[in-house]
Amino acid sequence: MSERLHASAPDGTRVPISIVYRRDTPHDSTAPLLLYGYGSYGISMPVNFSSNRLSLLDRGVTFAIAHIRGGGELGKPWHDAGRMHKKQNTFTDFIASAEHLIAEKYTTSQKLVMEGGSAGGLLMGAVANMRPDLFRIVITHVPFVDVLNTMLDASLPLTVGEYEEWGNPLLAADYFYMKSYCPYTNLEPKAYPAMLVKTSLNDSQVMYWEPAKYVAKLRTLKTDLNPLLLKTNMGAGHGGASGRYDYLREVALNYAFLLTHLGIRS
Repeated sequence: MSERLHASAPDGTRVPISIVYRRDTPHDSTAPLLLYGYGSYGISMPVNFSSNRLSLLDRGVTFAIAHIRGGGELGKPWHDAGRMHKKQNTFTDFIASAEHLIAEKYTTSQKLVMEGGSAGGLLMGAVANMRPDLFRIVITHVPFVDVLNTMLDASLPLTVGEYEEWGNPLLAADYFYMKSYCPYTNLEPKAYPAMLVKTSLNDSQVMYWEPAKYVAKLRTLKTDLNPLLLKTNMGAGHGGASGRYDYLREVALNYAFLLTHLGIRS
């Protein structure tokens, strides 16, 4: 069963959500749900078929995509409404989507998982800082979590070209706006969800030290006993494992982490 829902953002904007689940999955707040998001560079998240995803759906896990601002689903204005000094809309749209799914009894915060990679990893980090109570599990891939320090390093291959998406931190207004949401900068002592953080040694877009230092800092600050795992692929780049079976092993690890911490054993 697939549906299109709409959440209401804090400013009243209707945020589309695509959702799929087995027809016999209960709609009474008891089902676990995986919410995926990206929301950057004007890139749309396509609603396509995934054979891998069937292993989640068959186990009663609902899958949803939040088509948040910063992406391109509703044209260039949708992108512009989630970049530069409007980047916070990306994060609040995702939070609004999660709250809507809970309010409509698709899941609860204790069974809600969020997943994203690269700039979607920035989304994961920012949302985990803002609303750690809203999610049980976070799965993030090659996450762009040290926004401020990376954007201050113009020697990195992508930094200067990224000014149009995030801003130029040499300008005070841009610097302080980025600082307000940078996941690494805004870590603080409190309880966080269980996390699986994955990176790659040969990543030229999000350097491996970003998630490594993020995890190291978070381990010193978090007040909970939830697992915080860092996995570094020593032979991959930004796209992760490229071989067919190596890629499936990566997916299997994600699902194993998710299912284990949701208590789904079969």
